[in-house]
Amino acid sequence: MKDKPAIPQARQGQAPAKLQRDEFHLQFVRSFADPTFDKVREALGQVEDVAWSNYEQGRKAPVTQKAGPGFADPDYDLSVEWKETHDRLLAAEQRQKDPATPSRVLLICASARNDGSCPGEISKTWRMNLWAREILEAEGIEVDLLDLSLLTSSYDLHIHPCKGCASTAMPLCHWPCSCYPNHGERQVNDWMAKIYEQWTAAHGVIIMTPVYWYQTPGVLKQMIDRLVCADGGNPDPTSTHGKKAVEAKALELQGWNYPKHLAGRAYGLVVHGDVAGIEGVRRGLSDWLDWMGLVAAGAKARLDRFIGYYESYAQSHETLDRDLAMQEEVRNVARAVAEAVKRQRAGTLAPADAGLTPPRPK
Repeated sequence: MKDKPAIPQARQGQAPAKLQRDEFHLQFVRSFADPTFDKVREALGQVEDVAWSNYEQGRKAPVTQKAGPGFADPDYDLSVEWKETHDRLLAAEQRQKDPATPSRVLLICASARNDGSCPGEISKTWRMNLWAREILEAEGIEVDLLDLSLLTSSYDLHIHPCKGCASTAMPLCHWPCSCYPNHGERQVNDWMAKIYEQWTAAHGVIIMTPVYWYQTPGVLKQMIDRLVCADGGNPDPTSTHGKKAVEAKALELQGWNYPKHLAGRAYGLVVHGDVAGIEGVRRGLSDWLDWMGLVAAGAKARLDRFIGYYESYAQSHETLDRDLAMQEEVRNVARAVAEAVKRQRAGTLAPADAGLTPPRPK
């Protein structure tokens, strides 16, 4: 009989020391450099003292409740904010699986540009989303339009970066993500809590994105990274008692099943650019969605096109106005996803290899 492998210890030594009080002060006051705050400097000093204390104590989740029945450790003090998101995802999943509910598609505008911030103009991607929405709604499908450009034009709205918990051990990556909010470090107002719910409620997803320097825009990549918990993430943080790395390693080595929380949903893609990079971005997005278990709505649902190849940025909207063929191709992406959603809800949408057992379970 083979001996069980030793549980690896968490390797440490990279993180810098915590801020000292004077450094914390400099960091804190940068948010209040506007002279209009001068009249409340004394009150801000009081707030700073509390914030320093919370930072020093590491008060990540200051409001908790007992996890209760259904969790591995019912007595664990679970973040109330995480529990509320968790409960909304359970309700969204129940609605998504209920055949009596309307079909729903999540449209994602992945451009960082809108006319409410520095560019002063709407994105071409936004226009494409509106064309797709018209098609979907005409098919009787409810639409959630997720405009990621709001990260650049909304007050204190964030998608905080993924911290890479999955690479320590997959069970340390919780579904939904429990890394945020972290109140002690002022990592709050994390939009992903709402975005997880939108993905969960959807029967289909269409991502429309421009190419930024051969890659997806940062706003889209931030969301993609934070969706790692949807592919193998642990729905029970009490099983690792929060972020206990060694407990998560032990749990993974016992045999982790890598649950695919969003599998079976249909997807479509529109990738556009001006001179290069569209095929690579489209392939990367397709591979990612396939890996998560979503099902492509067909070749016509995965579109990559140039708009104004090597032409001026200044006239790119006018160029799109003239490209009636591309406009119709975008609408066809929506039509294909609408049809795929019908099949998904009828139980007839599945890739041909769905029943195969992978020879390399992770």
